[in-house]
Amino acid sequence: MNNTETKITIFTDGSSRGNPGPGGWGSVVVAGDQVNELGGDEKHTTNNRMELTACVEGISSTAKDSHILVHTDSSYVINGITKWIHGWKKNKWITKAKEDVLNKDLWMRLDACVAGRKVEWKYVGGHIGILGNERCDHIATSFADGQDTKLYKGALSQYDLPDILNVSHNEADLKKKKSSSLKSSAKAYSYISMVGGVIETHKTWAECEKRVKGVKGTRYRKSLSREDEASIIREFSAF
Repeated sequence: MNNTETKITIFTDGSSRGNPGPGGWGSVVVAGDQVNELGGDEKHTTNNRMELTACVEGISSTAKDSHILVHTDSSYVINGITKWIHGWKKNKWITKAKEDVLNKDLWMRLDACVAGRKVEWKYVGGHIGILGNERCDHIATSFADGQDTKLYKGALSQYDLPDILNVSHNEADLKKKKSSSLKSSAKAYSYISMVGGVIETHKTWAECEKRVKGVKGTRYRKSLSREDEASIIREFSAF
């Protein structure tokens, strides 16, 4: 049986301590009855770079004509590779603010490694019990913390998580988490807006609304912490 007839499943996750700070990434590649765990670290990096690296390394470990299903808890990765990348490539990897796309080097590597492969992307919630995601999180955080991490390579039947491909029983938890997130009334740390490629932060929704109301092509979002604010700014900067 050739590679195009067997769908390969890949779970990925990334982590950084400090964002930026010491980071790690993890991938679990399941092809037929074989499992290959991958992982690594960087001394100074960001969470998004580790998420991207996990995908690049996982996909790159497969044959060029593979049919792959990637499970990731990073909406940044999924939106980037399925939506934003088309505009980036058209504009030669330059944003509307006339700057290089953030993490351009990794986006270019990811774009190159999906070429020639049939890759599907699926979002999975983090920390809700999905075995593949939990294992990748453990690998990534262990590398970020500088811990010795034993990676498995061998038969699925001998793997500590033989049920790793079964994610259906967690779908209800994922939907519940998404619904809860949408209804969240948590106090805002700040509001971030982008108008004409220029990003600003606001202490109140009233200030943010005044800037974006009635203006086409704007982006805005509430942040819940300093780290969340920084992550949103990095995401907006990608445009």
